[in-house]
Parts: sequence; structure tokens; C-alpha cells
Amino acid sequence: MVPNMGTIVPAQTRGIREDYIVAIAAALRRELGGGARAIKTIMRWTGASGRTAKYWLAGDRGPEGWHLILLAKNSDEVMRVVLAMANRELLSVSIELSAAEAALARASAILKALRS
Repeated sequence: MVPNMGTIVPAQTRGIREDYIVAIAAALRRELGGGARAIKTIMRWTGASGRTAKYWLAGDRGPEGWHLILLAKNSDEVMRVVLAMANRELLSVSIELSAAEAALARASAILKALRS
């Protein structure tokens, strides 16, 4: 008799993938809306086909691997969702603080230039 050596997937991880797909779709819709412009933007960001971008936006399928990295690179909403799903909300706050520091530095440089 051959021993059963298959991988057992816990039941709780099955729903996580669906949650991920829905969360990414919602993040994309919040940032880009749901029209043709959103699809073209996703295509430009990732190099994915129009059909693939439609699936991601509709929540039928989710981006994986390199496409997810490219979406997170270009979309603050997607990055927040990924960090939240990984229970890393504090990293999201630090990203926002870094952006605020950069904005203050630009504003300070503009004020100094105007005073001169």
C-alpha cells in the first residue's frame, strides 16, 4: 500500500484568497474608479492585458507575484491593503509619515526660495 503523502491545506486558508481578491479589487476601485480609464491605468502600471486588468478590477481574480508588486508600487491603496492583510499596519503609518516629511521638506524649500 502506498502511503498518503499529499499536502493538507487548512480550511481557514481557503477563504483568505477570496478575501484577498475582494480587498485588492476594492482598493483599485477606490483609487482608480471602475471605468475604462482605470483598466488602462492598471495595464500601464503592470503591463498586464486589458482582460486581466478587468478581472482584477471586478474582483474575479487577483494579481499575483510581480503584478502585485507593481500595483503596490504605483497604488497607495493597494499597498495599504497588502500591509493590512499581513498585519503590518504600523508600516503603513511609517510610509505615510515619510510622505508627510517629504512634503514638508518641499514646502520648506519653496518658502526659502520665495524669501530670497
